[in-house]
This record gives sequence, C-alpha cells and structure tokens, in this order.
Amino acid sequence: MGRNTRKRRSPLAVRAVAASAALAIGGGGLIWANFYASAHETNSSPNTTKAAATQVATITCPDVGQKLTNVPNAARSAVATELATLDKQITEAYARLASTRQAQAKDANFVQNAILGPLKEKRGAVIGRIKIDFKRVGATAPGMLDGLATCTATTADQAQTTAGGQNNGWGQNNGQGQNNGQGQNNNGGQATAAPSPSASASAPAGNGGQAGNGPLASDFVDITKVQANVPRKAGTRAGGSTGTFTTSCGVNANKKFNTDNVIVAPGVTNGAHHLHDYVGNQSNDAFATNDTFAAAKTTCANQGDKSTYYWPVVRIQNGTQDFDQNNDGGGKEGNVGQIQQVKQAQIKFVGSAKSQVVAMPKFLRIITGDAKTTTNGLANANAHWSCTGFENKVQLTQQYPICPRGSTVVRTFAFQSCWDGVNIDSANHRTHVAFADAQGNCANGFKAIPQLTMRLVYGFRAPSLQNGQIKNAYAVDGFPEQLHKAATDHDDFINVFDDNLMNKMVNCINKGQRCK
Repeated sequence: MGRNTRKRRSPLAVRAVAASAALAIGGGGLIWANFYASAHETNSSPNTTKAAATQVATITCPDVGQKLTNVPNAARSAVATELATLDKQITEAYARLASTRQAQAKDANFVQNAILGPLKEKRGAVIGRIKIDFKRVGATAPGMLDGLATCTATTADQAQTTAGGQNNGWGQNNGQGQNNGQGQNNNGGQATAAPSPSASASAPAGNGGQAGNGPLASDFVDITKVQANVPRKAGTRAGGSTGTFTTSCGVNANKKFNTDNVIVAPGVTNGAHHLHDYVGNQSNDAFATNDTFAAAKTTCANQGDKSTYYWPVVRIQNGTQDFDQNNDGGGKEGNVGQIQQVKQAQIKFVGSAKSQVVAMPKFLRIITGDAKTTTNGLANANAHWSCTGFENKVQLTQQYPICPRGSTVVRTFAFQSCWDGVNIDSANHRTHVAFADAQGNCANGFKAIPQLTMRLVYGFRAPSLQNGQIKNAYAVDGFPEQLHKAATDHDDFINVFDDNLMNKMVNCINKGQRCK
C-alpha cells in the first residue's frame, strides 16, 4: 500500500495531522495529503475506526535508493547523504501539498506549478550531486538517474494498487514456494479505496486508522474463512543440512525503541520514520558502527550473540496514545495507537534443503520484506501474518488476520538464505543476499548460509468487523504514505555472533543437531 478518517477534529487539528503525515525513504515514496471533511463525520466509540468523506492527493516519486544497485564503496557515504536529502525534499513537498487545499481547489494547475515543478528541480540538483559522487571516485554514474527527478500526482484509487484483494500467501518472492492467491479478502472483492478528490463530501470512504492513513476494513480477514495456502516445503536431499540453532534474546522487555535504521540510513536520526522493537544488541541506533556493535551489551542469553534483531512495532488503534504520540516516527508521522509487546520472540537458524551451510560473515546485514510495497509493488514483499493454530495452513501477505477465540496473531519471517560470498551489504541492501529457489538451490554462485527465521507471537484481543467498520484495528508501524498495509511488514538483522558461536551454529546445522 485510501485515506479515511476517524474522530471529529477541528480544522486546525486536521491540518496538523495532514502536515505531519509525511514520509519518504531512499528518495522515493507515495506522498499522501489528507483533508478531512468533518461536517458529516460522527464516531460512536473511541476505538472504532470511522468512515468519512476525504479529499486525497498523492505524489509518486521514483525510489532512487532501490534503483541504485551498484554504488562504489568509496561513494556510498556521500550517496546516502544525498538520498537523505531527497527524503527531506519529498517531506517538504508533502507539507506544501497538505497546507494548500484552498489554493488547489481554485487552481487546477497549482499542484504542478507550485509543488511538482519545484520538486523536480530540487531532485534534479540532488541527483546531479549523486552523479558527481560517482565521478569523484572514478566511476560512471548510471544513465537512468536522469529520469528519476520527475514526480507525479495521482488520485488515491490510482495509487492504491496493492490494497486488499487476494492474499498471495507465501509467495515465490520470499523463497517459500509459489503464490497461491487463495485467501479472499473479508468483503469478497476488491478493497474499499478512498474516493478521489472530486468525491462527494457525504460519500462513504471506507475506514482508515486514527491518523487517517489506514488500515482499512478490507485490510482484515477472518482467518477461519481463508483457504489453506501454505505450500509444502522443499524436501531435504542428500547433502542437505537439517539441524537448527536457537538463540534466546527476549521480547524487548527493557523497551529499547528508536525510529532509526542504521542499515538503510546510517547517521540519519529518524531514518526509518517508524518505531522499531530491538532485541539482542543494545547499542543499535543511527550512529552505531561495527566497532559499536562488537563492544555492546546484548539481551541474548548466550553472550556470544551480540547480533541485532529489529522490526517495526505493532499498535492497537483503540484511542490510546503512547509515549511517542508527539514524536517524529510516532504520532507526528501517522503511527498512532498503543504499542503491543510481543509475548514470544522465537529466533531460530535453519539449514538448506540442498547443501551444507557456510558461516555468515561478521556484520552481514540483511533486510527481509519491503516497507514500501504500496510504492514498489510486491516484488520484495515477505510479510507472513497468521494465527496460532493456523500457521501451517494459512499465511497472509496482503491482509491482517482476525483470529478466533483462543488464538492470537503471529508474525513470521524467513530471511534470505543465500549469500554472494563476498559482501556484507550492497548499495540497495538486497543484491548481496538472495532466497533459494523452490528446490532449495542457491543460484549464481551464491552460498547457502544459516537461514534466520523469526516468530513473533502477540496476545492482544482480536479486532472485529461491524457494519463494514473495523473495531480495535491493529497495524504494523510504517511510513504513513504506505497506509499501514500488512504487506509492508519487514525485519532487519545484523550478524554480530562471535566466531566460536557461529562455528558452533554451522556445525550443528550441518550435522543435523538441535542446538542452543
């Protein structure tokens, strides 16, 4: 992952929410300006996400960071700084979009002339500096950069291409088998999109979250009504590795949170624009270095594991405001509601169906999933949502499950298990690792490494659908322009195992043992 409303607000409060819901990362994203027509809006309960008419404008900008797949090491720091500048420019453009409703209504060309045109010029200047960064280290800048300055405005229904619809289950993109696409959405059809800016003020708009940017009722499905969609796992063949290694690192009981992302945006405070849970390494912030990680304390029971494991928090949108309601990455950027602590965080490394595994290099960085699937599509989506008791039957990518009584929400992640044998990171943080194919093979000379799997179990009360509205909705933290879609879930890992413990892991997995 349109835009919907909640409780009645004053015009000033509406403008404040709209102006704060800006986000971009890696130089690209959908920017959503929300304008609430509150004259006809009502809300019978503080924990019911209420529908009302909206006017929504969007700006779509090419994701420069994801397109830069090959940046010389000597230029990466400078390029990262410029990508952060692109982020800031898009945020400023959104603020301009959100604060000029009256001008846009009077002048059909206002967005193009006052927002998109100037934004293109600013982006062009930054992209020019990126090209210079390449030249300074003796490299040739990719020619495609010249075409990435232009952003476009679209209506909500045009932009919401991945909302609702069918669940694709454990898709081929995440190395878990073929897409089944068998899980229907809860309305039996397409998701309810927000109306275009020309919609009537009294028209229903579906229901969005407390900050007006999701989730929608169509983002939820009763898991008992979804057909089984989990494919059979690849069988382990001769030469495969069947062991496991489990590490216990807690559930973030000490509440280590921040909105940084040291992998994607090193040195940039609030580089993630949403809040992360952290377990393991306790020194992870935007300014952490490999030396910082190596010297840090860890929450892991085995002190030889100083790896950092972090994921976006889940919040219940029940009218409760948490500690970050007025903070960047929190309420100021559309991430609202009561943060839910996981009851269990199970971290396990498993083997390869096809071959023995080799040790992961120290400080290897892996991101699984894509926090920007509304912008980028589902190519890198790796979200798995389910309920206890259903995990072997149903896994959802594009919807959140409503679990039956006695069952609770589970998020699982299966990280990339093939490594290029050389790099601990790559320019777009993806191409140095890959998923095995459906038979368990690592392609293109990549080597099998222990595959990190994570299972996060929650204990909050299930939401309910009432007359097309979702009560007590929950959603993963994310960029507000991504509408808090289930598909945007993602997880991050930096390997800081000491050599002895890593070797123990590899030996256990290759010998078919179960180790801790």
